[in-house]
Amino acid sequence: METINDALIVCIKACGGSKQVGPLLWPEKSPDAAQRLLLDCLNEDRASRLSPEQVMLVLRMARDRGCHVGMQYIASELSYAEPQPIEPKDAADVLRRQILDMGRTLQVALARLDAVEKPTLRGVA
Repeated sequence: METINDALIVCIKACGGSKQVGPLLWPEKSPDAAQRLLLDCLNEDRASRLSPEQVMLVLRMARDRGCHVGMQYIASELSYAEPQPIEPKDAADVLRRQILDMGRTLQVALARLDAVEKPTLRGVA
């Protein structure tokens, strides 16, 4: 890939092509007008460009279809390691573990707070 637009074109093809993706980006336009605008946005010789939110939508749709070219291009251009997609089930498992850990931390903190706030009974038999 030479440009971000090259990567986006691959992503859009993975999502069914410009005729499918254009109307998702511009639902207020007719399907043909939306397709033409999308093609203009991807043409380096035209002034039209996708907004950051539209780029994210295209990347998200491509990711859902198993196409990671867009993220790989961005990571490569910014000198990051190649990203590894996380399956939604895996992400949910990570969040569950974090919630359990937070619960344990909260229990320990509450017990320590309780101990600090209770008056000590020294010397009482």
